[in-house]
Amino acid sequence: MYYFCGVKIHEIYIKRCIELAKNGLGNTYPNPMVGSVIVHNDKIIGEGWHKKSGESHAEVLAIESVKDKSLLSKATIYVSLEPCSHFGKTPPCADLIIKHKIPNIVIGTLDPNEKVAGNGIKKLLENGRNVTVGVLEEECYELNKRFFSYHIKKRPYIILKWAESKDGYISPENNETKKPIWISNEHSRQLVHKWRGEEQAILVGTNTVLIDNPKLNTRDWKGNNPIRIVIDRNNVIPKESYIFDNEARTIIISEKETNTENTNVTFEFIDFKKDTTRQIIDILYKNKIQSIIIEGGSATLQRFIDDNYWDEARVFIGKNNINKGTKAPVLDYKSTEKKAILDDILIQYRNNGKRNNI
Repeated sequence: MYYFCGVKIHEIYIKRCIELAKNGLGNTYPNPMVGSVIVHNDKIIGEGWHKKSGESHAEVLAIESVKDKSLLSKATIYVSLEPCSHFGKTPPCADLIIKHKIPNIVIGTLDPNEKVAGNGIKKLLENGRNVTVGVLEEECYELNKRFFSYHIKKRPYIILKWAESKDGYISPENNETKKPIWISNEHSRQLVHKWRGEEQAILVGTNTVLIDNPKLNTRDWKGNNPIRIVIDRNNVIPKESYIFDNEARTIIISEKETNTENTNVTFEFIDFKKDTTRQIIDILYKNKIQSIIIEGGSATLQRFIDDNYWDEARVFIGKNNINKGTKAPVLDYKSTEKKAILDDILIQYRNNGKRNNI
């Protein structure tokens, strides 16, 4: 049998696995972030982390990094997530561990993917390996909160984000420039672009595109552009808008399809007379999107808040007043963190629902 363990020495090495795994943030979708460490006589002799979907997994890279392979038969391999047991784009990591006769395996948490879900551990046990599971389990769950949300809740991890003025407005009454009116400072905006590179998709409503004509990319940060999700019920967004360029894949959520020459654009259809939030979430799940930032506008954000489909909210408070315009969403929730970014205030919230909530 495998057993759950909280031994401190194991925690040290699993913590290192988590540190390594974080290097893959934004690049491993649809795979999870995973780190692995190999230890012999209380010394790390190998390390690895999953860099990109389709490339070698963390355990493979850790084993490859060990110079003296004869030590593997007397070593312990640590991994933040259960080793895979199935053939995907790469062979099963459990088989590789068995092949190299590594006797001890310490795992942070089980893999919720139904293709694995304990089968990796089962295979290791059937081949006489010692398996310890549940070391820094909560930290390992947090590391892959996006992956867990997708496989357990059958929906992406949802992050709400907006900037509001000091007096609580998300935008002024009139914006005839067709360009964003900045409420937050340039450092806050750069942070937002970093976040975009970490998440798989970004969603906005029709009015946001009509008023601001946003690019929804990561131009102020080196990272992957997120998939753009745009709600456009009646297909009123002009085809010269940035969301129709070739910078990123774009999904238009509409009632009917319209002609477009852009191969990066696809259409998904919902019944706007019914529960739109749930239908949108089902579309995201169908498209294998594990995480998404909802960036607006106010009505779209409020809909996700009211329907309780959110995991985090990140709200910037600018230094200036707008006096008149579109009110910011109302989130009646206790903040978990507050910090200053020069003259902006960033307030963060976490939905404290249980893991199996909607």
